[in-house]
Amino acid sequence: MAAKMHTDEREIDEALVRQLLVDQFPAWAALPLHRVEPSGTVNAIFRLGEDLSVRLARRDGPTARGGKEARWLPHLAAALPLDIPSPVAQGRPNRDYPWFWDIHTWVAGETLPVEALDAIQAARDLASFVAALQQVDLAGGPAGRGVPLAERDGDFRHWLARFDGDPAVAAVWAAALTSPPWPGPPVWHHGDLDARNWLVRDGRIRGVIDWGEMGVGDPACDVMVAWKLHSAAARDAFRAALPTDDATWARARGWVALQAVAVLAYYTPANNPTLYHEAERWLEVLLCESPEGGPGPDAVDRS
Repeated sequence: MAAKMHTDEREIDEALVRQLLVDQFPAWAALPLHRVEPSGTVNAIFRLGEDLSVRLARRDGPTARGGKEARWLPHLAAALPLDIPSPVAQGRPNRDYPWFWDIHTWVAGETLPVEALDAIQAARDLASFVAALQQVDLAGGPAGRGVPLAERDGDFRHWLARFDGDPAVAAVWAAALTSPPWPGPPVWHHGDLDARNWLVRDGRIRGVIDWGEMGVGDPACDVMVAWKLHSAAARDAFRAALPTDDATWARARGWVALQAVAVLAYYTPANNPTLYHEAERWLEVLLCESPEGGPGPDAVDRS
C-alpha cells in the first residue's frame, strides 16, 4: 500500500464506495467499480460502469449539499474546447462517510506524463482552453484560487521555511509580489491545471478534470501551466498562443514558485512521487530563466 499523503486522511476503498451506492443509489450499485490511479491529493476517484465516476474527499470534505461544480460545470461546458465532467448526482453523509460526495460523468482519456506528450501541441491546446474559459460570462461566478499574490505571502513563507531546495526561489516570489495586480474584471479560471488533471486521447489533451479550485479572479493562476509543460520551448509556445501581459506573466511565475515550494516541502517521493517529481521540473524550468522571465544563459531544454 502506498504511503499516506496526509496524516488525517480517510481510508477510502471500493468496499466503502460500494456500500454507499447500495444505500443511496441502488440502481448503480451493481455496476463495475474500480479506483482510478494515480490518486488525487484531495479526492479519491472511482470509475463506475462505463459512463460515471465517483469522487469522495479524502479529508475536509463538503458539509453542505450542492457546491461550485454542481452549479457551474454545466454553465462552462458548452463554451470550452475540451471535455469536462458533468454533475449527475450527489451522495449524502452517513455513518460510514462524513461528507457529501459526487457522481459525475466519466471523461474519457488517460493521465500521462508530460514527457509522453508533444509538449508544443499540449501548450497550444491548453492555451486555447484557458482563453476560452476566460471568455465565459462571469456574472455570479464564485471566487476561485486566483486571489492577489499578497494574500498568499504567508503561505509561501510557511512552506519556504520547510523547503530544502534552491533558495533562489525566494527571489522569484519577491519579484512576483512587486508586479502590478490584475487590473481588469475577474475572469474564469480552472485553478489546478496540473498534468494529473489533463486527459489525453490519441496523443492530444482532450479533457480537463478536478474543478474544485475553479472560480473567477486573476488569470495568473491558470497561466502558470506554461511552466508545467516542463520545457522553455513549450512555455514560450503557450505564451505565443495566449498573449499575456508582462505583469500577469510575472504573477504566474510567482504562482509556480509557491506551488513548487509547497509541494516539495509537504509531499515526499514515497507518498506522492508523481507530483513531487512534477514540482521538481516546474522549479527547474522556472529557475533556469533570467530575472525578466525569459530563458537564462545556462538554460537547457530537455523536452
